[in-house]
Amino acid sequence: MAAEQSFDVYRLTDEHQAVREAVRDVCAAKVAPHAAEADETGEFPKASYDALRAADFHAPHIPVEYGGAGADALATAIVIEEVARACGSSSLIPAVNKLGTMPLILAGSEELKRKYLTQVASGDAMFSYCLSEPEAGSDAASMTTRAVRDGDHWVLNGVKRWITNAGVSEFYTVFAVTDPSARSRGISAFVVEKSDSGVSFGAPEKKLGIKGSPTREVYLDNVRIPADRMIGAEGTGFATAMKTLDHTRVTIAAQAVGIAQGALDYALGYVKERKQFGKPVADFQGIQFMIADMGMKLEAARQLTYTAAGKSERGDADLTYFGAAAKCFASDAAMEITTDAVQLLGGYGYTRDYPVERMMRDAKITQIYEGTNQVQRIVMARQLLKG
Repeated sequence: MAAEQSFDVYRLTDEHQAVREAVRDVCAAKVAPHAAEADETGEFPKASYDALRAADFHAPHIPVEYGGAGADALATAIVIEEVARACGSSSLIPAVNKLGTMPLILAGSEELKRKYLTQVASGDAMFSYCLSEPEAGSDAASMTTRAVRDGDHWVLNGVKRWITNAGVSEFYTVFAVTDPSARSRGISAFVVEKSDSGVSFGAPEKKLGIKGSPTREVYLDNVRIPADRMIGAEGTGFATAMKTLDHTRVTIAAQAVGIAQGALDYALGYVKERKQFGKPVADFQGIQFMIADMGMKLEAARQLTYTAAGKSERGDADLTYFGAAAKCFASDAAMEITTDAVQLLGGYGYTRDYPVERMMRDAKITQIYEGTNQVQRIVMARQLLKG
């Protein structure tokens, strides 16, 4: 270059670094020790929730005016990443609290925000998100759950499937059809409480991974709720749902990055200690190439995720693309990295005595929920083609 030029190097702020260190300390002491047990028993890790709640990491995204920590989107992603590094199931506590409450933050009335966000911020309640149905997964606009107006109330009927933390959460953002003739423009969003008459839950799903986070159906049988529990205007629910996912796909990317980091960390320690043919496994070039690829993919995923988090915080116009890209790339990378970690441990990696097989199973869902990676590619392509 003919002239010297200085560039601002991208790096986290001191505050973001402090958040990472604080979460890592909490997770090492009080979350990681419960990870294997939560996976083995399939029970919600209450001790991990209590530890995250005590440190204000259970729902860090909630604004200060509602009693929350007021963490920005990047800090929230870092929290989820670090929790996922220790326990994939536990990382769904902050992630799903954000997913469930984001519709309120984006479109809810001030009264709804004050009533519900404050309870989540204090740790007295968790919040889940009810979009998918038995016949409406990727095609969410085909939902059949109905909400019918009756005076000053709405009456909801339907079934929601694949609801994370169902039964544990006190509150639910429920999307329902209010005008069947309008398809996606006839969908509205509501806050439903676990204690509402007519709300019940199916048996926990028997899953491949994230077993410590219950996934159940939510049944709505003539659930009568006050009209002021509608989130935003009638008919805007589907738009709110999609805007929410633009933001929260970043949290799934962060979860994937964290799971992958945990697997890489463990694999690195193992290959440096394990000896074969008279020397550490790490000395073999074939192993070194695997490690290099794992680290490269992980860091690329992390940087894309952090970039998407910055766009989420600012509400940038290209968030839809970057949210989809981060979620898709990071989850694909996590599946590759965790699978390679199992390979690096050989037979030991295939046993439950070591954590990498759990991490591989936990990573798989990140390619599926909040929109499969096939759907993410459709989203990205549409964004590129309309440019």
